[in-house]
Amino acid sequence: MKFTIYQESRPGKRRSNQDRIAYCYSRDALLMVVADGMGGHLHGEIAAQIAVQYITESFQREARGQLQDEMLFLSRALTNAHHAILDYAFDKNLPDPPRTTIVACVVQNSLAHWAHAGDSRLYLLRDGRVAFHTRDHSRVQVMVEQGLIKEGEQATHPFRNRIFSCLGGTHSPQIEFSRRTPLYAGDTLLLCSDGVWGPVGAEEAIAEVDTRNILESLPKLMSRAEMLAGPTADNLSIVGMTWHDDFSESPPTTISTMTMPMDSFTTKMEGFAAGQTAPANSELSDDDIERAIAEINSAIRKYTK
Repeated sequence: MKFTIYQESRPGKRRSNQDRIAYCYSRDALLMVVADGMGGHLHGEIAAQIAVQYITESFQREARGQLQDEMLFLSRALTNAHHAILDYAFDKNLPDPPRTTIVACVVQNSLAHWAHAGDSRLYLLRDGRVAFHTRDHSRVQVMVEQGLIKEGEQATHPFRNRIFSCLGGTHSPQIEFSRRTPLYAGDTLLLCSDGVWGPVGAEEAIAEVDTRNILESLPKLMSRAEMLAGPTADNLSIVGMTWHDDFSESPPTTISTMTMPMDSFTTKMEGFAAGQTAPANSELSDDDIERAIAEINSAIRKYTK
């Protein structure tokens, strides 16, 4: 595989960042994940962390070279992540289980497969336009489809936070799966939370992303979204990947997995980490973080086989 990849997460104007993002690749398969946590103090962060960490660790166990079945992997990983969040809530005696949106994508054999629940989105950019984006599982999306509001009004509507499918919570998630989608040289996949797509006007602005250099254009997109959102800017997170032809010359930033050993992985995950120090403006203490890591690992361990 040959690709260029970029990820970034910012708190916006919020005191904490409840988004979690990661990418992980083996010699023959690539995983990308974005989760946007929902819930009270700390718990939204933990729901998102459990989801991203569980899905990533599942990928590392199963993608020894390649996944045997991409859709089965996504179905099993997202469903088990949901149950791990519920177990965390049960162990903590929480009256309302925390929740998180999720969008996850697997690429192998030049084919993309993705699944999502909630309003974190995946965009496929091709030939300077948005060829596809996921449909939000939200009240405002239904209102758009019913003609009650316009497309651009979603990000500011009072019902924008009413999500009807997610991991965690009191209902089983309605996970939506993609078709098998071929990737061509120059195609770009963007996975992002609503803090990114909401303020920028979604499709029009995202279509302007320079897919030839996502390492420069995606930070600019993030900054634009944060500026447009102003003092109410939500957490912003994005993972972007541009696909390259194996047999053509690629930019110097291109990652090639051709020489990777069969059983090795490269992973970049942003979230709680052992030994992490709480940010200066965080509501969490260092002890809170260490305790959260132990609780997350305990919840995940039950579903690790």
